[in-house]
Amino acid sequence: MFTGIVEELGEVTAVEKLGDSSRFRLRGPLVTEGARHGDSIAVNGVCLTVVESGDGEFTADVMEETLKRSGLGALDVGSRVNLERPMAVGGRLGGHIVQGHVDGTGAIVARTPSENWEIVKVSLPAELSRYVVEKGSITVDGVSLTVVDAGPDYFTISLIPTTLALTTLGRKQPGDPVNLEVDVIAKYVERLLGARGQEDPK
Repeated sequence: MFTGIVEELGEVTAVEKLGDSSRFRLRGPLVTEGARHGDSIAVNGVCLTVVESGDGEFTADVMEETLKRSGLGALDVGSRVNLERPMAVGGRLGGHIVQGHVDGTGAIVARTPSENWEIVKVSLPAELSRYVVEKGSITVDGVSLTVVDAGPDYFTISLIPTTLALTTLGRKQPGDPVNLEVDVIAKYVERLLGARGQEDPK
């Protein structure tokens, strides 16, 4: 489980294509400190398992399903990525509950700079729009953010200087893809209410 509070801006140092999967090597001295085989690290909001770790880098295998559902397949050597270690039990939940299970991808539509922040409009797949509400939470490339405005096929977010400087969102341009994870609680509520509606009346 993650919080969507990015710890480090990392970099892809190698990509090996393995048929329908890929092996990535990524640099992140902070998140690899003490990392061992089998540990989890979120890369642009995607929970990946550490295969090897050393010298401030780690490798992770990315299967076909993950490549299809996320934007990791577009990464290349030199790509910058948002990195986060799992939340420690007993730690502060600074963002919101993030699983690292990407629900789909969107794209940056527009950026509107302001004096001390920036409004960013992001396209939203139709099947995810019902989970996104004004003032609700959403994860964009692994960054926990508050929705400013929610439309039928888009949402907007407000990025503070810290987010612009310390995550990939400060570098994304219109047309660039982003990974999206909606609030898991909304999905559970929908499933439970749907199941209740299907119950036979007594």
